[in-house]
Amino acid sequence: MTIDCRTMPSETGCTLTISGEEEEVLRAAAAHAVDVHGHTDGEELRSGLRQALTRGAPFEVGPGAFVQLIEFRTQRPEEFTATEEAWAEAIGPDRTARWAITAEDRNHRGDHVQIVGFDDYDSAMANSKHPATARFAEKLRAVSEGDPVFHDLDVRRATAF
Repeated sequence: MTIDCRTMPSETGCTLTISGEEEEVLRAAAAHAVDVHGHTDGEELRSGLRQALTRGAPFEVGPGAFVQLIEFRTQRPEEFTATEEAWAEAIGPDRTARWAITAEDRNHRGDHVQIVGFDDYDSAMANSKHPATARFAEKLRAVSEGDPVFHDLDVRRATAF
């Protein structure tokens, strides 16, 4: 669940976004509302916060951001997921990737793409140079049929519909 201060009336123009499990988000949002916005914690505040919750975390991307597109073929998507989860744990707070989408082509089963978003090119390169990412790339090759294809993309425009 996500709560986004930008969707709430605010004199401060707060831009904080909080994502996680529902109760975690409510606790953190209530603490933030009290500490930063001067609200009083109570059922009225929490009821309003519950109404402001939305499903999922926002994927923010805009001009100047950087996206890497990885094309790969595998019949072992569970191994890919396990590899990705191991990478996330291994890289820990050094991770500069902000979000990722992994998808399988409905018309060509086994063909996958992963789209990974970064704040900018430099943060993507820092992520790529990390030893945990090198190990991830090796393991991706091991679960793939053939070599994955990487596309490095500078975001020029992002449009929400």
